[in-house]
Amino acid sequence: MFKRFIDLQWKAFFRSSSFGKSLALKIIMIFFGIWMLVSLLSMGAGLYFILRDVFPHENPMWILSKYLVYWVLIELFFRYFMQKLPVMDVKPLLSMPIKKSSISHYILGRSGFSGYNILALCFFVPFAIVLMIKGYPSLNVVFWLVSILFIVLCINYVNFIVNKSDKALIVIGGIIAVLYGLDYFQVIAVKDFFGPIFHGLYQYPIAVAVPILLAIITYWINFRYLKNKLFLDASLHIKTKVAKTSELAWTRRFGDMGTFLQLDLKMIWRNKRTKVQVFISLLFVFYGLIFYLQDIYATMVPMFAFLGIFMTGIFVTNFGQFIPAWDSSYYSMMMSQNIPLRKYLESKASLISVSVITMFLLTIPYVYFGWDKLAINFGSALYNLGVNIPMILYFGSYNKKRIDLEKSPVGNMQGSSAIQFLVIIPVLGLPILIFSAFYYLISLEAAVLALSLLGIIGFALKNKLLNTITEQYRRKKYGMIAGFKEKNS
Repeated sequence: MFKRFIDLQWKAFFRSSSFGKSLALKIIMIFFGIWMLVSLLSMGAGLYFILRDVFPHENPMWILSKYLVYWVLIELFFRYFMQKLPVMDVKPLLSMPIKKSSISHYILGRSGFSGYNILALCFFVPFAIVLMIKGYPSLNVVFWLVSILFIVLCINYVNFIVNKSDKALIVIGGIIAVLYGLDYFQVIAVKDFFGPIFHGLYQYPIAVAVPILLAIITYWINFRYLKNKLFLDASLHIKTKVAKTSELAWTRRFGDMGTFLQLDLKMIWRNKRTKVQVFISLLFVFYGLIFYLQDIYATMVPMFAFLGIFMTGIFVTNFGQFIPAWDSSYYSMMMSQNIPLRKYLESKASLISVSVITMFLLTIPYVYFGWDKLAINFGSALYNLGVNIPMILYFGSYNKKRIDLEKSPVGNMQGSSAIQFLVIIPVLGLPILIFSAFYYLISLEAAVLALSLLGIIGFALKNKLLNTITEQYRRKKYGMIAGFKEKNS
């Protein structure tokens, strides 16, 4: 049966509407993955020697054991955001004579081969090999490594338990902060308390039974939960909500574009994830204080260009890079109507343009640190308006992953793909390179002028750029519709 499940998943991968795009991007991501694996292998192999140099009078295994408690908590914290339960489209299978236990075992077993588990082992296996080369008892090292393997599996399955609750993230983050604070201010020697516990896994090979038992328990809890949820009518419960209405009559003055603006504003106001994007963008206006108040950055002028692009364009990247996935639940309906696609895209551009202007106005008080800061932020805002907004809209035509706005915004990676990470390179990297080149070759004024002129040129070519982007969306129309219909994409 497991062989049949694997075969179905393999076919679903190759028959996905986003296969061509995903394959090309995954090839790029493979190179990053190889680089990360090589880095982890090197760090694991060199950790023994690093600990020996830093702590010459202590056992490297003991030092590592003291910090393993932070590794467990931090990995669990980051897995909350990055790792999701591997899912199958199980509804068609539930009407067939297939045991629910087989489906549950397959889903959980597949997660055991997650890349996150492999990354952890790539770090600890070379360290264990070095220990045996240095004369540590092979039996103790092997059983310690087995213990680490089951701790990794335990973290893997605990993540699936806590991932269902946003409060769990706050608890885990709070525990990390409290433990580190108690340790840092020497209130309680946290490392000295947990050190013997993890070192016991090496010192007493029989202790391997503890992580094995914990991994089995967490696996069984997940298994029982999944098995009890595998019913065809599990998702038929009706949720009732209090309806909120708002007229937003002032948007009518924008004509046909006003309808789309009204929809976007209502969407932002009524959904948690979009509201969080707005609040995060507003909070990042204080990001400049981290750099402007530090003397060490006073001579790093290109860093101020990064701040200008980042602060004035934070909503462009946070919200804009998911256009039109925000409308994925009803995108196919919109595209079946006689809706002017150009007006739709123009409304998106206008919305994020207002955000750039607003963020620039909020950064004006930074003139306190010098007129050059204000000039850089102004040039960066013009660049965002004229260049980055069309660029973000263009790359949006490659979005084919659905976003469910009903989902919690905490740890929600829906709609994210490699394209969201790759688009950051031209959006943030290109203006910084342009600014740096003109700054070091000519002057600060020339660098600011270069960004400003590029933004103004983008304005001058606005209609032509929007026409090109509109044609791109028309070409990608049916692929995007098919992708947005895949709820598990």
